[in-house]
Amino acid sequence: MYIDFSSVVREAWAEFAPEQPALSIEDISARVSTNHVYKITLSTKKFVIGKLSYFGKFEHFREDHSIINILAKSLKKPYEKVLARSLTKNDEVFTYRYKGKSLDIWVVFYKPVKIYKSLPKILNQEQIKNLGAEVARFHLACHEVTPQLPPSSKTLKSDIDHLLAILATEHGQYEHRGHIDVIKQQCDRFFEETEKLDLDRMVDIPVFVDWNIGNFSLSKTNRIYSRWDYDWFRMSFRVMDFYFFSRVVSEIGDRTIFSYNIDIMQHERFILFLKAYHKVYPLSASEIKMLKEIYRFFILNYVIKDGRYFFHEIYASRLQREAYRNYFPQIDSHFNPEIILKELNL
Repeated sequence: MYIDFSSVVREAWAEFAPEQPALSIEDISARVSTNHVYKITLSTKKFVIGKLSYFGKFEHFREDHSIINILAKSLKKPYEKVLARSLTKNDEVFTYRYKGKSLDIWVVFYKPVKIYKSLPKILNQEQIKNLGAEVARFHLACHEVTPQLPPSSKTLKSDIDHLLAILATEHGQYEHRGHIDVIKQQCDRFFEETEKLDLDRMVDIPVFVDWNIGNFSLSKTNRIYSRWDYDWFRMSFRVMDFYFFSRVVSEIGDRTIFSYNIDIMQHERFILFLKAYHKVYPLSASEIKMLKEIYRFFILNYVIKDGRYFFHEIYASRLQREAYRNYFPQIDSHFNPEIILKELNL
């Protein structure tokens, strides 16, 4: 069934600001995910950004954007303008919900963020160290304001439980046919391994997970200047952010044809990043050991559970095939946290 997403965004804007019509609505999406991003030019010639989504739960969508908006207002210098502010109505983030016959669609609007400079596709050693220290400073700033943020209903456990519930449905058994046992084994493994770790000492902070270099910019002094794309935002452990930073600092660098292997989290370049981070915001041994399970969760949640709803079909199918063939078998055989623990003297 065809749905004109632009018309949904236009309806959303008309409900938000009927007195200020939209002159044009332009799809500026990256074309990697199923989410859509729009530039809405207004009669004043100013513009706002519209985000349209239809996977997951509306309650989580609204909850996440409420947390992000309070976070944006709470962060102190030099991060006070890093995040886009959502447009609000009646003192709440405005979210529009369109319920069609086959799709439940949600829209939120943002003020645009300024972009300064992007990292190069392949970083040198000095850039890696600078990035590691800066991410640590940003995480510290997020940690400071976490007590001011509303609670989040999403947890790692609830997402894995949701995946297991999907597997019990007729649709889930059809979608994941041939792989049900493997998925369940990996879920069990996740629960078993995380029980061994000291999770009580790992506090939840706001994390954005997807830190590819197309999602953030730096200032002239290499501080984080702006951050956009909040699709995978959640309140969780800070190490949730690390897998994507291992990709950013890798010797292959940013790329349009991508896979999600675990090996890059043991490469020298990522260890250099971690050393710089550790000097600013020290890591614990449990957090380093948790990296393996964060990776397992990432594949289970974002590739297997939500892959076909987030990535376009061409990416989702390939990544899921690679998960069964490579990612899952290599988790326990390819990642040894002792390598990193030794380098960090933990």
